[in-house]
Amino acid sequence: MGILSNQVADVSRALAARAAAEQGGIISGSNPTHYNASDPIQLWVIQVVIIISMTQFLSLFLRRIRQPRVIAEVIGGVLLGPSVMGRIPNFSRRIFPPAGMPLLTLTATIGLVLFLFLVGLEIDVRIIRKNARAASFISIAGLAVPLGLGAALGVGVYREFTDPSVNFGYFLLFVAVAIGITAFPVLCRILTELQLLDTTVGTVTLAAGVGNDVVGWVLLALTVALVNASNGLTALYVLLASAGYVIFLLYPVRWAYMWLARRTGSLEQGSPTTSMMTVTLLMVFGSAFFTDIIGVHAIFGGFLAGVIIPHENGYAIAMVEKLEDLVSILFLPIYFALSGLRTNLGLLDNGVTWGYIIIICLVAFASKFIACGATAYLCGFNWREAGAIGSLMSCKGLVELIVLNIGLSAGILDSRTFSMFVLHAIILTVMTTPLTIMFYPPKHRVHEGRSKSTKKDPEGSTGHHEGEIKTKFSIVLDKFEQLSAAMTFTQLLQSPSAPPSYESSVGSEKEMEANIPSLSPEPRSVHVAVDALRLIELSNRTSGVMKSQEADSLLHNDPIVSVFRTFGHLSRLAVGAALSVVEHAEFPEAIANHATESGSQMIIVPWARGATSTEDTEAIGARNPFDGVFHKTTTQDQTSSVVYSELIRKIFVQAPTDVALFVDRGLSPNTSVGVAEQRLFLPFIGGPDDRLALSFLIQLLSRNPNIKATIVWVRKTEGTTQTGAEAPAANAGAIQTMAAADTVYGNHTTETRMISETADNLLWDRLSASAPSSRVTFLKKDAPKPLHAICELVDAESAVAGRPLIVFVGRSRRMAVESHASELANLVSGRGTQIVSALSKTLGDVGAALVASGTSASLLVTQAATVAS
Repeated sequence: MGILSNQVADVSRALAARAAAEQGGIISGSNPTHYNASDPIQLWVIQVVIIISMTQFLSLFLRRIRQPRVIAEVIGGVLLGPSVMGRIPNFSRRIFPPAGMPLLTLTATIGLVLFLFLVGLEIDVRIIRKNARAASFISIAGLAVPLGLGAALGVGVYREFTDPSVNFGYFLLFVAVAIGITAFPVLCRILTELQLLDTTVGTVTLAAGVGNDVVGWVLLALTVALVNASNGLTALYVLLASAGYVIFLLYPVRWAYMWLARRTGSLEQGSPTTSMMTVTLLMVFGSAFFTDIIGVHAIFGGFLAGVIIPHENGYAIAMVEKLEDLVSILFLPIYFALSGLRTNLGLLDNGVTWGYIIIICLVAFASKFIACGATAYLCGFNWREAGAIGSLMSCKGLVELIVLNIGLSAGILDSRTFSMFVLHAIILTVMTTPLTIMFYPPKHRVHEGRSKSTKKDPEGSTGHHEGEIKTKFSIVLDKFEQLSAAMTFTQLLQSPSAPPSYESSVGSEKEMEANIPSLSPEPRSVHVAVDALRLIELSNRTSGVMKSQEADSLLHNDPIVSVFRTFGHLSRLAVGAALSVVEHAEFPEAIANHATESGSQMIIVPWARGATSTEDTEAIGARNPFDGVFHKTTTQDQTSSVVYSELIRKIFVQAPTDVALFVDRGLSPNTSVGVAEQRLFLPFIGGPDDRLALSFLIQLLSRNPNIKATIVWVRKTEGTTQTGAEAPAANAGAIQTMAAADTVYGNHTTETRMISETADNLLWDRLSASAPSSRVTFLKKDAPKPLHAICELVDAESAVAGRPLIVFVGRSRRMAVESHASELANLVSGRGTQIVSALSKTLGDVGAALVASGTSASLLVTQAATVAS
């Protein structure tokens, strides 16, 4: 019988021998930690809760040092095992009694079958085709050398620690496989977390890992078949049956599965139906059952079933999403905790044992690192890239532990040698990430498809030049709800006389200087291009890793990108798209990198409106992302929370160019249908951010004849000396706060203040002198309370029925003329100082005042880039 069959039989015998169940339960005085064959669920739940809690607790700390989750699972098992907590009197006897282990082991094996199915889903043959030549050489070298050295190492280990009853040849073959195999699933996660999947190093390592993994599983299956066979003829039959079954799965079963997936519409929709999920699970467990009964471990059946699942149209990703949480949260921690429970570090009690552990670690690492690194260097990689490839290919982790558990179950390893190899697997897996970062830091990485040089301005920055025509925009899209905001902003760029053209989207510097903002009735044809950056959050799930690997295909099928591209075509704008799968905390860096590489002159961040209750919608007329702060909401999403504003602030800090945050309020109920006119309003208070808002508004006005604008310079008439709460911070620029990164007021000198005021006056005089009264109005207003005056002006503009209003404001968190912190605090009094701080840090004082006043207008908050010195 196979391993899975034996486990089922053990559980059946335990249940068959049950006594009469106690009906009163804990009320009658029964102890749930006592194993009861008639009701094993009680102890099973206790075991599972302890295992999962320990794993989650350890992962909180290990994640901070970028260690894969499997390390937390194994270390958690070691802590729960005889090495640590097992030394507590009666702990193992009560929590993990021998009688209760069969059920826990069966659960872990079922989960492992499902996990190997997901591993098979991760393997995409299309990956191997990328850099196939270098990957094949690295894969061959990464197998041949470790297999040979592993077999040589096995001779010493066998003679020192292994019982002579164990077949010498089988032991050498098993140790060779344990040393030679690479943990492909953990490798994928490390590459994803380090953002190496789109580098040449990442694609070559992934392709080499696929080949290494497949060959390693074949060799492991051969080893298990030989061990389980009673004689050589039986082993031959097992191997022939296995080969025949592989052919049967890869061809007729795969063809039938593809036909059924198309027939049910699952492949077309990119998501399996309930009937296809039923068929898939039956195929997985049927395959596991067959490989188990012929003498090969059940996990090979699950792995083979995963290999035949199609990857077209994101079908495999959708399949993984339906299974991965149950497998990764429940089943895998149980399996690897069992590995830790079987690990007894107390057996490693002499110098010879620790000497062999060091030798095992050195042989396993050096054989992989030197062989793969040297081969990569000979294939044309530099020493940093070769070192990173060698470090990554030496990763063990999850697959290694599966191999070791199979060896222990098959009787090839005893408890001492099992503990030795588990310890070596933990050490090598922990080493992988820091070694890779050391050899291949971010500044030396070459990403595929990215330009090595970026066009910069004469001062060495892609920063803002006041008065320049902006022709290249990057718009960030990470949620479907942002599409309305993105479309609303993009239509402002529309020009009836400018057809879309990528080739002319960015001209030479001389052409750029010639395109000075103009208010003439016939604007010049300046071709504008928009790059949509689609951001997908990377999770530690298998589906997240697969999305990173299949980013190119996801870009073509992504509904958000498709809708925005269609809108751009209808709006006569050239729209490109890029997709990046990164952790949520890495969004600002990804946005900054994209802007630099694409030569973007302005980053647009659309902020989706919040989900507000019906009463509040009727009360304020429209919705905004901060409605969740000032009004009761029926539901909350990420964009309607103050927490999301921290991400916005990080984008402002890290952006290498101008940034515009568009807070979309949506269309109010009284908006007239079919009205083409778009009204813009700019309260001008001075400073580089306001000058950017002014020059950008004029560019839009000169390009789009449907825009009308009102610009009011609001000047404070008294109390202009900054004292007390209004005094600026001493240091300008980006700083880190407890909440998030932020930009702060600068401590101006008389010279810098005069320069800024002079620039304000020159820009205002130049633009207002050529202003046609029919489309733009320039006004000046003196007020003792500028924020209150601005709110009143915006309310008056918003009162015009039937026409939507967008208010342009400068963020003015850097190099502002003056602080309005005290007036803002007074304006939003009673709403909490933390709310006031979050609003002003994100939107600036003027934007925060408008949001707090409940205006129905949308906001465009601009920040000029900081020019590098």
